[in-house]
Formats: sequence, C-alpha cells, structure tokens
Amino acid sequence: MRKIAIVTGTRAEYGLLKPLISKVNQDKNLELQLLVTGMHLSPEFGMTINEIEDDGFPVIKKAEVLLSSDTGVGVIKSMGLTMISFSEALTELKPDIVIVLGDRTEIFSVVISAYTLGIPVFHISGGETTEGAYDEGIRHAITKMSYLHFTSTALYQKRVIQLGESPDRVFNVGAIGIDSIKSLKLLNKQEFEKSIDFKLYKKSVLITFHPVTLENVTAKSQFSELLKALDTLEDTSLIFTKPNSDKDGRIIINMIDDYVSKNNEKAIAFISLGQLRYLSAIKHVDVVVGNSSSGITEVPVFKKPTINIGDRQKGRLMPESVINCMPNQLDIEKAMEQSLSSNFMEQIQNQENPYGNGDTAEQIMEILKKTNIKSIKKSFYDL
Repeated sequence: MRKIAIVTGTRAEYGLLKPLISKVNQDKNLELQLLVTGMHLSPEFGMTINEIEDDGFPVIKKAEVLLSSDTGVGVIKSMGLTMISFSEALTELKPDIVIVLGDRTEIFSVVISAYTLGIPVFHISGGETTEGAYDEGIRHAITKMSYLHFTSTALYQKRVIQLGESPDRVFNVGAIGIDSIKSLKLLNKQEFEKSIDFKLYKKSVLITFHPVTLENVTAKSQFSELLKALDTLEDTSLIFTKPNSDKDGRIIINMIDDYVSKNNEKAIAFISLGQLRYLSAIKHVDVVVGNSSSGITEVPVFKKPTINIGDRQKGRLMPESVINCMPNQLDIEKAMEQSLSSNFMEQIQNQENPYGNGDTAEQIMEILKKTNIKSIKKSFYDL
C-alpha cells in the first residue's frame, strides 16, 4: 500500500481537503497519513482538530507549532518549529507522497522538509496570485519544490508551467472547495439560525477579513473602515468569522470582539463556523464581505455577491459576482449598494464559474493512483 500523507493546518484548508481525505481514507490500495498542525491545535483558534476527529478521520501525527505572537518574528519562529517537527515526523512515517494545499507559512515549512528528505510533494492550488499577501511568494516557492501540480483554472495551470514545471506534471482540476458545496446537504435557514443561536435580520452579511501581510500596520485602519461601512446598514445582521493566525491577525480579532460586545443585538462572531455552517451561512446571507479567497472561488457557486476589499486577493481570477473596492468606508459603502441591487443580483445568476464543476477530488485520485514516481529530479521546462 502506498502511504499518502495529507497535511492540514487551518479550518478552511481542512474543509477544502476533506473530500480528498475521505477518498484516500476509503481506498483499499492507499494508506492515509493525516498530519495536523497549526491553528487546529490552538485553543485560541477553536481547537478545530476536534472537528477532524469528529469526522472520523485517523490523525496519525499532531505537531504544535503556533506561538502566542502574531508579529513577523513570531510567525518566522513558528515556521522554524514546523520545519523541525515535520522533519522528524516525515522521517518516522516515511510517506510515499505528501499532499498539501495552498500557501500558508506552516505548509511552506512542511514542503521544505519533504523536499529535503526526497519525498514527492503534490501541490493543490498553485499558480494563483495574491499581490497583497506574502502567500504570493510562498505559493510559488512551494510550486518549485513540488513534483505534481493540481491547479484550479487553466490560467493558473499556464502560470505553473511558466514557472518552469513540465506540462505533463501540471493538471487543471478545478477548485477543490466546490466539491463539498456539491455534495453536502446544507442547513435550511431555520436550522442554520438554531445552529448559531442567532436570528437573521431582513438582510444579512457574512464578513471574513484577514490582514494584508505585505502591508505594514494597515490591519487596524482597514478593518476600522469596514466596520464604519457596516454601521451604515439598516436592519442588517452581521456574522463575523475571525481571521487566521497571520501577522497582525490578533488586532482584527480584538476589534471584532469589541464590536460584537457593543452590538450583540445585530452582530455575532465565531472563531470557526465549521464547513457545514460556513457554507450554509453563504447560502442564507445576502452578501459576503472581506478579503478571503472563499469569496472568489466558493461564494460565486451560490450566485451570491462578494465584496472583495483591498489588495490581499489582487491578481486572482475574479468571477462576475465579485465586486472589488478600496479599503475605505466610502468605497465599501458603494460596493454594498451595488451588491444589494436587484440589477446586480439578476446579472450574476447566469455567470460562468471558471473554477470547475465539483469533481476535483475525483480527478486528483485518478491521477494519484496512476502516477508512479521513482525520483523527484525534474528538468526546468523552458517556454
């Protein structure tokens, strides 16, 4: 049996990987090695390893790597600790393949460890660009250390090849986040309200805002502008999901807690909604606001508008339902008005989604099972 190590460090990443984890776990010819790290093991971020274990997946290794600091130095020290932990874990487990998704700092450290140990890395969601976050450089660096690539659009597939990866190792399989949307039975409105113990108003907004990590000291000022814009909305309930363990993330967490404590009749916040409640929230709110990648890849499947604020996601392929705006109150208010107009809602109902049809995990499994790697040596592919 081939041993397939899948690594997850955040709630969002696990939700995306879950269909693939399930398929690997069920395959009689594959042995799942699920490695859990990062935010999953932090009480501050909801101890979301409990969700993984509740889903019945066997966690073979846990690596606690987060420090109680969201400064640049704190993040870098956590990356070093991750590298130490995973160099040991991968040496012990000896997986045949390591599968990772995305561009987070802890995943970067895992990939450095696997690459140095000569273990093939399969990377999901390469070739994307996010000009406002250091995820940009991390993602492309992971691409160069990975052997096989699963991109979410044809444009991103082209970019990975442009980085020197041979076309026969780069597959456009669509965005894996759509798989769960197609397969999960989402909560109806009454069930959702009961699950969060909160009644939705006539209008509802789902907000996820992360720090723009390539900018210095903008988290507080940008999130303040967003809160001021939200305050102008009438008869509108606000559902906040808190940011990841990025640099300056705790600034936004503290601001959310303060805002909700002063506006608890209309606002509620969660460290983690979990996949079912998060996707159900998208189904029942009127608009999704912030700068999360889910607003670009997953929300459009629901034919709901996304207001994408600032530069964090700049460079991604944007469906028609995504409205980009500057991180200031006036621009956000204008975007809100546009997103809630009947004309805009009608316009986006027939939009084409460039991110696939919800069969990504199945495509990855087919490629995974027929790929036999003898060496991770690879030549640079020149255009």
